[in-house]
Amino acid sequence: MIKHTSSLYSKLLSASLLIIVAASVSAQQTDHPLISGFPDSEIVGAEFESDSNYSLVLGRLQRSRGVVIPENSERLRGDVTSLIYEVSQEFNGEDVQQFFQEQFAERGYEQLFSCAGRECGSSNYWANDIFHNRVLYGPERNQYFTAVRIDSALSEPSHLVLYIITRGNRRIYAYLEIVQPTGTVAPVELVSSELLVDIEQSLSMVVPGLTFRNDRQFDASVDLSGLASELQNMPERSFYVVAHLAGPQELEQLLSRSSIRAQTVRQQLINLGVDSSQIIARGLGPLAPSCRAGECLERVELVLIQAID
Repeated sequence: MIKHTSSLYSKLLSASLLIIVAASVSAQQTDHPLISGFPDSEIVGAEFESDSNYSLVLGRLQRSRGVVIPENSERLRGDVTSLIYEVSQEFNGEDVQQFFQEQFAERGYEQLFSCAGRECGSSNYWANDIFHNRVLYGPERNQYFTAVRIDSALSEPSHLVLYIITRGNRRIYAYLEIVQPTGTVAPVELVSSELLVDIEQSLSMVVPGLTFRNDRQFDASVDLSGLASELQNMPERSFYVVAHLAGPQELEQLLSRSSIRAQTVRQQLINLGVDSSQIIARGLGPLAPSCRAGECLERVELVLIQAID
């Protein structure tokens, strides 16, 4: 079992309750029931795959005959939920690691394997060969990995893996994969009614789980049906769909590309039944580079249009 350590988890969890009351970023997240996200963070990606074959890494990664393999692993089958959190740069990877380790201990999860820094192997292997997500690539010294087992009296055990990386640009990501027995869990809902209630106070929200294959096409995992449904339940409210995009290109090109992305989101919401008069698309390019989780240069926000008295 994981040794219970100090009170960072309890302190941050208490702080997160205050953050929720204050309608901060935590209200935008839909955490998995088996794990709470780091309080000062937000979900920037999520996927769900049912009845999937899964290889649980239980050892350092290495390359053998051109193939990346762990020193030890276990084959699983089940429903797999993946969540990516971006953490505020007020913290560091060690803070995030300590928070989750203490939470694992609080919940009684059994640690199967953990590593830190270069002892985990190449971050490139983790990002591209194990998790197939290049955003998780960073310096080896800035990585942490943990695999735990979650026993249940009602079903076969579940498993959870945590990978934390601080990239070269100082962005911090905590990536979770939760494997549960097939049929015991529904897909994670990225947009909830609580999220849109919060927008009345915060006036804006980053649309979670939204990634682009190109400016006119989403990645296959993107599902805006939950957001569309909630917007249809608020016909008296109007919103800007605001896309942000940074990069080495000229300002005018970035403004144009971000406008296309905003239009792409707007059109998909209309296709899903949202009234076209309820949403207006705008692109800001690199002109507003910060959001509540620190720097988040590529994002799409929903901004409440306030009535003028």
